[in-house]
Amino acid sequence: MGGKHWTAADIPDQAGRTVVVTGANSGLGFETARRLAERGAHVIMTSRSEDKGRRAAEAIRGRFPRASLEVRLLDLADLDSVAAFAERLRADRDRLDLLVNNGGLMAPPRSLSPQGHERQFATNHLGHFALTGRLMDLLEAGRNPRVVTVSSLAHGRGRIHFDDLTGAERYRPYAFYAQSKFANAVFGLELDRRLRAAGSPVRSLIAHPGLTRTRLVANGFTGPLRLVGSVIMRFATQPVEQGALPQLRAATDPNAQGGQYYGPHGRREYRGGPVLVDVIAPARDPETAARLWSVSEELTGVRYPVGAEA
Repeated sequence: MGGKHWTAADIPDQAGRTVVVTGANSGLGFETARRLAERGAHVIMTSRSEDKGRRAAEAIRGRFPRASLEVRLLDLADLDSVAAFAERLRADRDRLDLLVNNGGLMAPPRSLSPQGHERQFATNHLGHFALTGRLMDLLEAGRNPRVVTVSSLAHGRGRIHFDDLTGAERYRPYAFYAQSKFANAVFGLELDRRLRAAGSPVRSLIAHPGLTRTRLVANGFTGPLRLVGSVIMRFATQPVEQGALPQLRAATDPNAQGGQYYGPHGRREYRGGPVLVDVIAPARDPETAARLWSVSEELTGVRYPVGAEA
């Protein structure tokens, strides 16, 4: 491509592909769903709110009337909701070509999921771990199937608090957000390793949006940080249309390979066109990956089918 950066115009024709995008009612998920639908994919948009999901779909159809969309309820923090969503999808679909693990929660006060897990870890990691595992057979039946898991620059400050996963001893909102995003990176890479070892056709990739103006980021600034946050949001971030490009490239670029990580090309990966970047070294540690995988199976009750075993 020379000096030209990959843009939405480079998304190949997606006609005939069935896609699930989690957290698709706003922000990066909405933009990802919109772009994929515009290129011909049938997009299943998940949302915790039926009303918000419906309005998001209507907004896409308002700009692209021929968009093939459906909205389905999914609360990633609730493993029962994940199981129900997967069961319904399996009942009326025989394949899935792309899963974009996009939905997320950032730096709220401490609370627990219905199953008793810290809500950020439950939403950002455990929900996607369980969802991917429950849909793996549909993905393996897909055409050029991919799983794209959305991490964050925050993964670089993260580690897994294996001895205090619920934050009962010490909860710090941003530290536990970083933990969940670190888990996303570890999961995406470990899933790729396991899929390759099993000879699966499914590719697992990861992406991050840099600093992007989304409601998720804006809501992360509370109290005295809100004024500082408003300045950061105005001058240091990029629009959501740009921030969604790394996950769209991971999802659609014919040359993208399993195990790759896409993010903005600019300074510190804050902004810019989507290029190959790298996770921090601890995210590639095999012992951390094995332990996180084991803990995730235990906490979700989901064991991956033979096609994804090591």
